[in-house]
Amino acid sequence: MPGEFDLIQRFLACFPKARVPVGPGDDCAVLAPSKGALCVTTDAVVEDVHFTRATFSPGDIGHKALAVNLSDLAAMGATPRWFVCALALPKDFPARHLSALGRGMAALATAHRIALVGGNFTSARELSVTLTATGELSHPPITRAGARPGDRLYVSGTLGDARLGLTQLQAGLRRGSAVRRQRRPEPRVALGRLAARFASAGLDVSDGLAQDLGHLCAASKVGVALELERLPLSPAVRAALGPEGALKGGEDYELLLAIPPSKAPAFERACARAGEAVTAIGVLTREREWALKDGSGRLLTPPGGFDHFARSSRQILADD
Repeated sequence: MPGEFDLIQRFLACFPKARVPVGPGDDCAVLAPSKGALCVTTDAVVEDVHFTRATFSPGDIGHKALAVNLSDLAAMGATPRWFVCALALPKDFPARHLSALGRGMAALATAHRIALVGGNFTSARELSVTLTATGELSHPPITRAGARPGDRLYVSGTLGDARLGLTQLQAGLRRGSAVRRQRRPEPRVALGRLAARFASAGLDVSDGLAQDLGHLCAASKVGVALELERLPLSPAVRAALGPEGALKGGEDYELLLAIPPSKAPAFERACARAGEAVTAIGVLTREREWALKDGSGRLLTPPGGFDHFARSSRQILADD
């Protein structure tokens, strides 16, 4: 295996040179932010936790490592600017795979105009990729705590695809749209910036709609009435998992947004003009409890994993 500095140069060669005062090669990067506030997030993908090398290509791993961080920036309505990358490589990791990992990451970075400005290499038993990404705000951030009773609840894209893709990978399938959603999620950065003009609260759907909606409701101290049949599902997910299965599926990296009713029509028009698919799936309530309705209006029990609503038979949210 090549030495550390050879590996660094091989990895950096995948990326365009960052236009910053000081970039990779010094002890720290030096950045020149604009007058807006900065958003900073960090996330990792780890072998045998988030992926296996048997089911993810090196390019998939690089793409997903950056995508999950970009999704956090999207959820706040931030414009991506810079990121640093810490790579832990097994000693048997081929140098050509490192280049492929870098190219997968660099392609997504180029698409979203975010620059690699530094990082670190070390050896480890398992492959892991840890990124810290920074974005800039030209407006107040979208947080989880601003929603109010009566706000309309919207979700982007379709749900459950990544969960179906994981099931298919585990069954030995290697192709298809659901598998791609698991391997190469697309962060909703443009939608996040658009939503910042309208949303009272929001977050990305990384742990499943049920659990992440619980986080939003707990932070905003509201409840929710959700219409199960309104969840946007692909035909494959509807057939394989159904709405309740999609409700529990993680790693979709769609955006969940609370929009005040007075702004909802303008939000829908803006999304339509921008080509952003969003679906109204429910409304936030004052009662701070979970009401899940099927197509006939019958109340259902919320799925497992939604801990914020598991306190009693009425699924009351815990007081914070």
